[in-house]
Amino acid sequence: METDAHRPTWKTLLAFAIIYFVWGSTFLAIRVGVREVPPLILAAMRFFVAGVVLYGWMIARGARSPSGREWRSAALLGMVIFVLDYGLLFWAEQRVPSGIAAVMLATIPVFMALSEIIFLRTQRLTVRLVVALLIGIGGVAVLMSRSLNLGGAPIDKMGAVALIVASMSWSVASALTRKLPLPESKVMSSGAQMLAGGVFLAVAAAAFGEFRNFHPWSVSREVWLSLLYLIVAGSIVGFTAYVWLIHHESPTKVGTYAYVNPIVAVLVGYFFGGEALTVRTIVGTLFVLISVVVITTTRAKKPAEIRPLESANA
Repeated sequence: METDAHRPTWKTLLAFAIIYFVWGSTFLAIRVGVREVPPLILAAMRFFVAGVVLYGWMIARGARSPSGREWRSAALLGMVIFVLDYGLLFWAEQRVPSGIAAVMLATIPVFMALSEIIFLRTQRLTVRLVVALLIGIGGVAVLMSRSLNLGGAPIDKMGAVALIVASMSWSVASALTRKLPLPESKVMSSGAQMLAGGVFLAVAAAAFGEFRNFHPWSVSREVWLSLLYLIVAGSIVGFTAYVWLIHHESPTKVGTYAYVNPIVAVLVGYFFGGEALTVRTIVGTLFVLISVVVITTTRAKKPAEIRPLESANA
């Protein structure tokens, strides 16, 4: 068994590079994909295929398939995480730049802290937390405000609302994860959730009529490559690196992806996606990231399960 003393440094650096840069770049890949593929169909293909691969891999290694109760839990989480969170993210990226979408989703710790204070009562409302929450909300307000003259247009209102609801749904899912019976293996649990989420996303896509106007043969190679990148790099490789890290590094260190990913997404969107980098974007991003850093370092003082933006996402 590999000990911390004998573990090559390059493995740790590579794993962190993957969850920092691969997960950060998936937001642009989503934006490329939804230009030609309806958002729920794109999300369904991504997570169904990734779920089948992870589930099949674990079964091939001799892992136990989830029980009936565990499948029901995975199905519930698949609905909340993949239909509400990711379905809304994919839909919103038709209207909101990928970097801004990543910044908006970085508010997840804000809503997690609020749910712990209001509903779970596992967190006390301190002055430090109040200030952090207000800074985070202020960052969102900067990105959405039409009265501030900071350069660049405010983000689309419907897209912003969708991303806020997505962030809220992720915080709900994180709370549910602590209560529901799930497979002991994180990989099997995530594979089952992705598989269930992919099925539900396909059902939702059919319900909204997305298949009527979807013609796979008209989709460009660039978009198919972006989908392949989301499945292989984002979901399979990224999550494998994440699981490896949480077994070898502290949750606080691994949790740093929460404030590195938005920075990477903004820069990738600017350099490779032609997205604007205005004072509004910089100030809003800075406010949100300060809030996230304060909240996550406060929460790190007590045991807490870190869940990736690209988990059970990515």
